Amino acid sequence: MATDKVQTIDAYMAGLPEETARKLEQIRKTIREVVPDAQEMISYQIPAFKRNGRYLIYFAGWKKHIALYPVSGEMVAGLKDELANYKGSKGSVHFPLDKEMPLDLVRKIIEWKLKE
Repeated sequence: MATDKVQTIDAYMAGLPEETARKLEQIRKTIREVVPDAQEMISYQIPAFKRNGRYLIYFAGWKKHIALYPVSGEMVAGLKDELANYKGSKGSVHFPLDKEMPLDLVRKIIEWKLKE
């Protein structure tokens, strides 16, 4: 994970390994496709998207996974089958770096966030 204070998502990704940055760019593109009017920003020193003045979703590259935040209990229950193969913590889902990004699932998570 990048440790320097960054101001943009591009700067954040520039501090990560190439493969991690590539996968984060896939997530960024998917968010843009689902929510083209969302604003990109850095919050808590990780990439985030805001819409209508409210934070929509955060994502971050870590040593062994990529995390999406926040994930609600209702979302976990509603996407139970799709999330069954992924670890997470309270409020996040983790996608392992050694697997392809499940972009259809990322899209579903973003769409779920829009309804919340």
